[in-house]
Amino acid sequence: MKICVTGGAGFIGVHTAERFASGGHRVVVFDNLSRRGAVENLEWLRTRHTNLEFVRGDVTRPQDLAALADLHPDIGAIIHLAGQVAVTSSVADPVRDFRQNAEGTLNVLELARTRLPYPIVLHASTNKVYGGMEGVRIERDGQRYGYADLPGGIPETAVLDFHSPYGCSKGAADQYVRDYARVYGLRTVVFRQSCIYGTRQFGIEDQGWVAWFTIAALMERPITIYGDGCQVRDVLHVDDLVTAYEMALARIDRTAGRIYNIGGGPAFSMSLLELLGQLEGLLGRPVVHAFDAWRTGDQRVYVSDITRAREELGWQPRTSPAEGVRMLFEWVGRERDLIRRVLGMG
Repeated sequence: MKICVTGGAGFIGVHTAERFASGGHRVVVFDNLSRRGAVENLEWLRTRHTNLEFVRGDVTRPQDLAALADLHPDIGAIIHLAGQVAVTSSVADPVRDFRQNAEGTLNVLELARTRLPYPIVLHASTNKVYGGMEGVRIERDGQRYGYADLPGGIPETAVLDFHSPYGCSKGAADQYVRDYARVYGLRTVVFRQSCIYGTRQFGIEDQGWVAWFTIAALMERPITIYGDGCQVRDVLHVDDLVTAYEMALARIDRTAGRIYNIGGGPAFSMSLLELLGQLEGLLGRPVVHAFDAWRTGDQRVYVSDITRAREELGWQPRTSPAEGVRMLFEWVGRERDLIRRVLGMG
């Protein structure tokens, strides 16, 4: 199969492109190379694979997508990862956020519907479509918050309540992707992804907190915790996420039109303070940090109920937070110079 990965030079995209190229698929990386580290990720891919092509373009420009279709009319699947990724950036510029996430996704769907032979479209959505979940009872236990009444996490049937421009733009895209399956018969799959982390993630304060904390701790940069640090996410190593992509495509007769929460689940959840404790153990010294006010749209807890993915995909996460953070820590240690250059650390 020929697989197009939009945003294929980003953090998740580069791992996705690498996995499918390694599996013998022909891979097309479609990216505008605007994100820090994208050029370096693309070069890394090119040194590893010959069955991979790059098309420079932007999902907000229909003419770029038309050019993609002209070059590759036989695309059999699109893994749509391109978009704006930070809540804080969406608050600062909601129009740009809408264009990249909602309009960009609609453009990709129209490409699939009108210019290509009805390829599979797998869309990376987000847990932010569930909003702040103010009606869910939260309780604190030591250094972490947890759900009082939802031990298995948030299911796909939870009420959607978009909060923040980012939540709105990703939520609109999420529903468009689902509806194109119902109205047009397009084979689409929506993954509402939780906190994804791993190597080649050039995390910054606004996005990619596991990577950012790891980078900042190793390089002795200031870390600010917004809130009290007890907020919890179910973290998922990027390798496990890409395995879920593979399984969804392999089972498309069953997964078409479906929505899945994809995260670490209750067993692989972690608070910010717990991550700092793990990093201190790896470093052998305290990690200096400060606290500030809570940020807009930040959930005290988000943990995915991954039952549907386990039952319908045969998938479950394998990489524990302890193992995954250790691998990330070791990568940051090896690639200090690259990371400094990409993030402008001097």
